[in-house]
Amino acid sequence: MLLKDSLASAIARLTANHVPSPRMNAELLLMFTLSVDRAYLYAHPERELAAEEQSRYDQSLAQRLQGVPAQYITGHQEFWGLDFIVTPAVLIPRPETEHLVETALTLLDPCHPGRGGGSGVADFRGPQSRVRIADVGTGSGCIAIALAKELPQAEIHATDVSPDALEIAEANAARHQLEAHIQFHDTDLLAGFAPNCFDTIISNPPYVGESEADEVQLEVRKFEPRNAVFAGPTGLEVIARLIPQAREVLQPGGWLLMEISGTIADGVRSLLQEWNAVKITQDLQNIPRVAAAQKP
Repeated sequence: MLLKDSLASAIARLTANHVPSPRMNAELLLMFTLSVDRAYLYAHPERELAAEEQSRYDQSLAQRLQGVPAQYITGHQEFWGLDFIVTPAVLIPRPETEHLVETALTLLDPCHPGRGGGSGVADFRGPQSRVRIADVGTGSGCIAIALAKELPQAEIHATDVSPDALEIAEANAARHQLEAHIQFHDTDLLAGFAPNCFDTIISNPPYVGESEADEVQLEVRKFEPRNAVFAGPTGLEVIARLIPQAREVLQPGGWLLMEISGTIADGVRSLLQEWNAVKITQDLQNIPRVAAAQKP
C-alpha cells in the first residue's frame, strides 16, 4: 500500500472510532513505524510500505483504537523541548505542567526568561546561588530534568513511591546526561529528609478526586497509573499530606510549588492559609494551575 493511502485509511479508521485528533495520531504512529519525521511523510506520499511496515502500523493503530495513549505506544513524549521515555508506569508529561517549571525558574533565577515571561512571583535567590530543590512524585522525571538542564548549579532531589517510575526517571536523566545533577529517592513524598534542607519543593501530585472520575478521559482512567492521577475522594488528600511535610523540610523563606486544578484551588488556598505570599496562577486556558507559597 502507498504511504498516502495507508495514512488516509488510518485517519478514516480513527475518525470513525471517535479518536481525538485522528490526523495527528495517524501521522504520529506512522512516523514511529517508519522512524521518520513529519516532513518525510509529506515528501514521500508515493512510497510503497513494505508488508512488515504495514503490519506494524496496523498493530499500532489497533492499540490506539483500544484507547492506549499514543505516547505509550511510541514510548516517547516531549516536555520542555526534551524527549522523554514514557511507559504505563508513569504519568504522561503534559504541556500545562511546564507552568510549574516556568514558575520555579522565575523564583530561582530572576534573569531566566522561562516560557512566556515567568509567573510574576517575587524571587528569593540569585542565579549563582547553590539551591537545593526537591521534585516530589517525579514520575518520568520531566520536572527534575527540565530544572537540571536550566539550573546546572542546583542540587536536585527527585522522589517517588514507585520503583518502576524511578527506573524510568533515572533512564531519562541518563539519556539527557543529567544523572550527575539529580539524586533519586524511593520514598513517600518527603519522608526521610532532614528539617530545613530544601530551598524549593516542586510537585505535580495526584489531585483528581474520585468523585470526578467520570469527567476524566477514559484513556487516562484506563491506562495511566491511577495513583498518579487520583488522590482520594476529594482530590486534596495527597496535597494535605505534602504541605506539612514541605513546611518541615523547607528553609525559612523557601517556596512550595504545586500543580493543581480549578476544582481544588479553594481547598489548596485554605490549606496554605498559614503560609506567606500564597499565589495561584492560571494556565493558558484560564484554569488555576500552579499554587505557590512561601514558608514563614
